[in-house]
Amino acid sequence: MKGNRLVLTLAAPVMAIVFAMVASTLVLVLSDNSVTDVLEVMWNQVTSMREIVQTLNRAAPYYVSGVAVAIGFKMNLFNIGVEGQYRLAGVVAAAAGAALPLPGPTRLLGVLATAMLVGAAWAGIAGVLRAYRGVSEVISTIMLNAIALGLTPFLLTRYFVEEKEAGTVDYAVRTDVIPKGGRLPMLDFLPTAGSARLNTFIVIAALVGVAYWALIWRSRFGYDLRASGENPNAARASGVNAKQMTVVAMVISGAIAGLVGLSTIVSSPYSYTEESFLSGLGFTGIAIALLGRNNPVGIAFGAFLWSFIDIARTPLSGAQLPREIATIVQGIIVLSVVIAYEVVRRLGQRWEAAAIAREIGDSPEEPPPSAATATAAGAHP
Repeated sequence: MKGNRLVLTLAAPVMAIVFAMVASTLVLVLSDNSVTDVLEVMWNQVTSMREIVQTLNRAAPYYVSGVAVAIGFKMNLFNIGVEGQYRLAGVVAAAAGAALPLPGPTRLLGVLATAMLVGAAWAGIAGVLRAYRGVSEVISTIMLNAIALGLTPFLLTRYFVEEKEAGTVDYAVRTDVIPKGGRLPMLDFLPTAGSARLNTFIVIAALVGVAYWALIWRSRFGYDLRASGENPNAARASGVNAKQMTVVAMVISGAIAGLVGLSTIVSSPYSYTEESFLSGLGFTGIAIALLGRNNPVGIAFGAFLWSFIDIARTPLSGAQLPREIATIVQGIIVLSVVIAYEVVRRLGQRWEAAAIAREIGDSPEEPPPSAATATAAGAHP
């Protein structure tokens, strides 16, 4: 069985990579684009320190977003509302960062805490609706996304807008600028390439990853959460409060989601503006969590890969190649991963059911048990 599990563990990523490479090559050939030219652009990007620094800077918020989604996945919750949670948290945290009467670096802690509290509160609404009213978290988070996307510009223009800019010709809708104590410095002591500088937000992303690993795999709460996600009935029978776990999982997911957009607030331009604030990170986090299989290291690889392909758009345009190739490749990769892991999962279930049948003396030629029987057998080996 151990040998089979090792084969299955290695087979899924290999199948996904091979399928993604074949499908991407086919798309390039059918669209009359040179595969060699695209690979040359990618290789130049790998060997450029400036491009690597930019890739890491962009990967950091992707990673945080992926972790926020993954926490929900571990509980079988589909938190599709990360997009609204981090946008609402961003505008409130930026306004609080400028207004809080906190000395020195404690202002930065205040910004981070505010963002986490707002994200947790917004996601907690969906958690309470799911736990105590049976409302699907997919539906509720979609609706909360729509509300947050409308509420954010309303709060910005009505309550948080910078008063000094109001009435000027070059009017910029933004919050007040956060004082120095609330800003993240750049990692200038590290080697940089040209004007590219490594953003300190990557340190926050790393801390989020460590906290996620410790919470899910090294704590009693994480064990209960994983048990509730894999087998709710068994978890409930062992004394786990499923409703409470649902609410807490959504609150933690939302708290992490609140940090997603801070890389463009506590770093330059030190305020919230619709033009500079990154959008779409919540939906990207879903794809990255799928790529990383909810594993903290896997999510890191997924975030880096997604960021790498994003950064490739500019050199692709410079080489007279369509930049849309990057989007197509990203979609193919996600599709490949989902298909490969589903195929491997079903194959693993068949192997496991056959092994159990051999142990109890059944003939291996008999048809495999149903999916429900296989699942029950897997829960009680």
